[in-house]
Amino acid sequence: MIEAEILLTTADGTMSAFTTQPDEGGPFPAVFFYMDAPGKREELHDMARRIATTGYHVVLPNLYYRTAPDFVLDFESNSNRDEMFELMYGLSNRMVIDDTAALFAHIDAHPAVASDGPVGCLGYCMSGPFALSVAAAYPDRIKAAASLYGVRLAVDADDSPHRRFGDIAGEVYIACAETDSYAPPEMVAEVEAAIVSSGVNGRVEWYPGTHHGFAFPTRGAVFDKDASETHWSRLHGLFDRNLRT
Repeated sequence: MIEAEILLTTADGTMSAFTTQPDEGGPFPAVFFYMDAPGKREELHDMARRIATTGYHVVLPNLYYRTAPDFVLDFESNSNRDEMFELMYGLSNRMVIDDTAALFAHIDAHPAVASDGPVGCLGYCMSGPFALSVAAAYPDRIKAAASLYGVRLAVDADDSPHRRFGDIAGEVYIACAETDSYAPPEMVAEVEAAIVSSGVNGRVEWYPGTHHGFAFPTRGAVFDKDASETHWSRLHGLFDRNLRT
């Protein structure tokens, strides 16, 4: 694998990002991997590698670059949990849409990335709505978008992701944990209704017996190996169907 830590220029400053791709073959389709609230860390790097090994150039940006680029949640003590929530709520769909312009500039200039090809994106928890918002903002490029136990997918705001499903030209996959206070059933029901009414090519899948964070191996009892492997199968299928040209 070929990996790099790069710096990207955005409208608000300099954003770091981790990139990974196979060391042979190419050019590769690109996938944008938006980090969850605990920050850009090795756990996410490993997940990016798992996607990249199947033939993708994956870009994982540090969305906290504006205020706390070195932040990573201390999972053992949770001593900086309040800071994490402050950082999380300091981001918006609009900010991430704007930051994504820098990701496109990177892949469009990269010799190992398929020129002007379809792009995929995904986000867990905090970044579930970001992935869907990016898909709506860049319909000509984003052809596959996944939200994994995403929060705030249907809220009372003009930029709520569920209000923009009709702007998405690619396929959408939304995975939900059965028990999730951050993404309650009534919110998911609203998302499902919006998918139907918008006509977007998408679906919601419930994962029985799971809790928020089930895909992350470091989450102790919350981690569900079988469900995690199923979500990986869904992601690989989503990207392979829509990004292979």
